[in-house]
Amino acid sequence: MPFTPYHFGPSGCVALALRKYIDIPVFVLVNVVIDLEPGIVLAFDLNYRLHGYCHTFLFGTVIGLMWGLVAYAARNSLKRLMELFGLPYQTSLGKATLSGLLGIWFHILIDSFCWSDIRPFWPSDANPLNNLTTLNTMCLLCAISFIPAIVLYVIAVRSHIREDKRERVDGNT
Repeated sequence: MPFTPYHFGPSGCVALALRKYIDIPVFVLVNVVIDLEPGIVLAFDLNYRLHGYCHTFLFGTVIGLMWGLVAYAARNSLKRLMELFGLPYQTSLGKATLSGLLGIWFHILIDSFCWSDIRPFWPSDANPLNNLTTLNTMCLLCAISFIPAIVLYVIAVRSHIREDKRERVDGNT
């Protein structure tokens, strides 16, 4: 989806709801990384499908795993980023790579409903998800998903604040 910010709502909902198991920044940011492909196609007016190989589950798997590895290597920077957002951050190599993989699959799944040029099951040309809904409906659902994502974010921050207070009180006794 060239409208990458729409992915932040649904990916935020999933990552925040499953934050115990999913590396939030890895899962959310891989939804941006994958859209470098259509961004490059548009920017350079390439004679290439807008959603090409990167938007397939096969190549997406490789990209998601690689992103997880890169993000794991940058975990200290991601920890500082998460601190800016008021959220705790602990990860592992397994959690980061799983989050990269699931995040990219999630992106491909959402885009598969909207774009006729996506071949998620390449080498098959079939996209059984296309035309199950309209682009406008999917964009609306993605936009609406920002509401529960914000609620989940507030809950996560409040929970983190309470845990910090509890640790400080326990540390002073």
